[in-house]
This record gives sequence, C-alpha cells and structure tokens, in this order.
Amino acid sequence: MAAKDFFSEKDKADILVAISDAESQTSGEIRLHVESRCKGDVLDRAAAVFETLAMHRTALRNGVLFYLATEDRQFAILGDGGINAAVPPGFWDDVKDTVIDGLAAGKVGAGLAAGIRLAGEQLAAHFPVAEDDVNELSDDISYGS
Repeated sequence: MAAKDFFSEKDKADILVAISDAESQTSGEIRLHVESRCKGDVLDRAAAVFETLAMHRTALRNGVLFYLATEDRQFAILGDGGINAAVPPGFWDDVKDTVIDGLAAGKVGAGLAAGIRLAGEQLAAHFPVAEDDVNELSDDISYGS
C-alpha cells in the first residue's frame, strides 16, 4: 500500500487538526512524515527526513518530527535541540508509547493525534506562541515512497 493511502480521510483530518491546534499554542513546529519503507535504522531515517524537511532551521530549534514507515511498522519521534533540552527525561518515550498504543489498537489517526497533542503541550509550555509568530513549516503530512 502506498504511504498516501495509509490514512482514511478522517484520520488525515484528525491529524491535521491536532497539528493546527498544537501549533496555535506554540512557536514550535510539528510535522508528520509517512513512507512505506524505512531505509535503514528508523532514527537515522527520521534524522535524514528531519533535515530534508528543513526542520533544523526553525528559529528556536523547536521542531518535532513524527516519522512513520507503514509497511515496516517503524515509528520514531525526533525533536530538535531546543525542545530536547526543555522536555523532561523520558518524555519522548511516553509520546511514542501513546502513538504506538493507538496504532496497535487500529486507531491510527487518533493515536497520532494524541501523540501530537502531547508534544504540543510541551512545546507550548516551553515555547509559547508570540504575537509575531510565523508558521515556519508546512503543517501538511509529507509522504515518501
């Protein structure tokens, strides 16, 4: 199955609403990248996608990437240096567990949306939205092969 076909329209809508809601409270940036196959180690692949999507170029280094390889059943969350320095130990593991629980239960959109909202809460706590905030990155789901 092609990565673009993995989500139902409702799943896509739930995920995009979660990203929009989270980013409305923070200067941080959240992206979801989905592809069928993970080329190599999941964290290495997520790091490559992070760079390809220019997530390391946010002003406050507060980008968060949710990476999913559907056919290989691989998932990773990668935060930039600014947010990683601010979140409590084990935070990303808790978010990952939330997403994986949703995926395992067949609630793809809800699981990803819940994880995105958790990440958004931490981003908002440490990087609240400013009056002059600019959305630095697209909120759309990006897809690989």
